[in-house]
Amino acid sequence: MRSISRHLLRDRSGSAAAETALITPLLLIIMLGSVELGNYFWNEHTLLKAVRDGARFAARQSFSNYPTCGDPPGGTVVADTQNVVRYGYLTGTNVLTPNINATDVTVTSACTATAGGQTMSGLYKALPNGAQIVTVTASVDYRPIIGTAFGFSGVSMKLNASSQAAVTGL
Repeated sequence: MRSISRHLLRDRSGSAAAETALITPLLLIIMLGSVELGNYFWNEHTLLKAVRDGARFAARQSFSNYPTCGDPPGGTVVADTQNVVRYGYLTGTNVLTPNINATDVTVTSACTATAGGQTMSGLYKALPNGAQIVTVTASVDYRPIIGTAFGFSGVSMKLNASSQAAVTGL
């Protein structure tokens, strides 16, 4: 009985398999976590770029679409800007950021007569309240790609982006 015990204690033939079995769950967590983190940053980057493009689009609309400071833009500016944020174009079918809806995108405007201590001049000089600033904001529920298979739904995670641009009326 003692010789069998000594033989088993000296036997190292299965140590690599045992070590692999112990480290594999940790390596899988690191690998899948890296993929999920990359997906989160990719979605965040895509949403930020889309909101920035939406703000640029809204800023190039006519001054007549921005009649009063603080009111939402008139005409089809809000709906068109929401489409630009969602699809990258005025019309489309493939959304840029997963899980985004038109209701997730808000378009607001405000006026400012000074910027950095300087009084507005040039293009904005004739406007009584100064420059119209349009703000496009989006808040989207994050949808994980791997987490749902492992019990992580990501329901409480949000992707948030906001961008401003001065209305040029071009």
